[in-house]
Amino acid sequence: MNWPVDLQEPMSMPDPSFPIKVNFCGSREYGQVLFPHHWHRHIEFIYVESGEALIECNAKPIHVQDGDLIVLNSNDLHQGISLSNQLVYYALIADLQSLQSPSQDAVETRFITPMSQNRLLFHSHIRGDTGLQNCMEEIIDEFRHPRIGHELSVKSLMYRLLTLLVRGYVADLSDWRHTENRMRNVERFTPILQHIEQHYAEEMNIEQLADLAGLSRFHFSRLFRELTGRTVTQYVNQVRINRAEYLLMNTGMTVSEVAMAAGYNDISYFSRTFKKYRDLAPSDVRAGRG
Repeated sequence: MNWPVDLQEPMSMPDPSFPIKVNFCGSREYGQVLFPHHWHRHIEFIYVESGEALIECNAKPIHVQDGDLIVLNSNDLHQGISLSNQLVYYALIADLQSLQSPSQDAVETRFITPMSQNRLLFHSHIRGDTGLQNCMEEIIDEFRHPRIGHELSVKSLMYRLLTLLVRGYVADLSDWRHTENRMRNVERFTPILQHIEQHYAEEMNIEQLADLAGLSRFHFSRLFRELTGRTVTQYVNQVRINRAEYLLMNTGMTVSEVAMAAGYNDISYFSRTFKKYRDLAPSDVRAGRG
């Protein structure tokens, strides 16, 4: 399926002839957006070495910690937010075409092609699998300390990684038709999600957003909840509270200034909403930062 290019992440490779790479990533700020909503055709593996983060994959929030592996299938819409002041993680990104066979053998027809066509999907969150952890750490080490035969080693480890996933973490494909419908809705709602992320501090209402999507209010609200798992109000509040928490943790702005910057003109309403989403008052976050 062709996805909208405005949320597609450009995916350059250091070596186009070997389209597999590892990005070494981290954050020293609680609440920092690690990456905004985006998608790409490549498969991606996020491995957390230390710290905690919230990874949202296809509207599902996933709380990750040391040793966790996130699998982002081709075309998954994802976003990341740091939940600690010392976060270290690695992003392994691979073009599955690099693993294709020159002939249509069993590996190609039964596994690699279905993966590249989103007909074979993996669970998003994997915890406590030492085999996968060891495999990821070996791949990371190959990129940190490349030696002769680096490409051979990485490619063999990629096959091992995919083998472990096929044997233990294949998602249930019985609802594939629902998945296809959901992907079409993501394409349709991409401009809406972008508008909210860019204009969260401004006043917005369902009628305005429904007009942007060219839908009735009822149809828009139903599809939006199906896609994100939240009502429009809940989603907008979540974006605003994420931003407010970041400002409280990382700036000297007063609570009132943070409320205004996040789109809340009523400080009391801001405090109630913040506590509802975080189980803490804004002042408690400010007092406990660092």
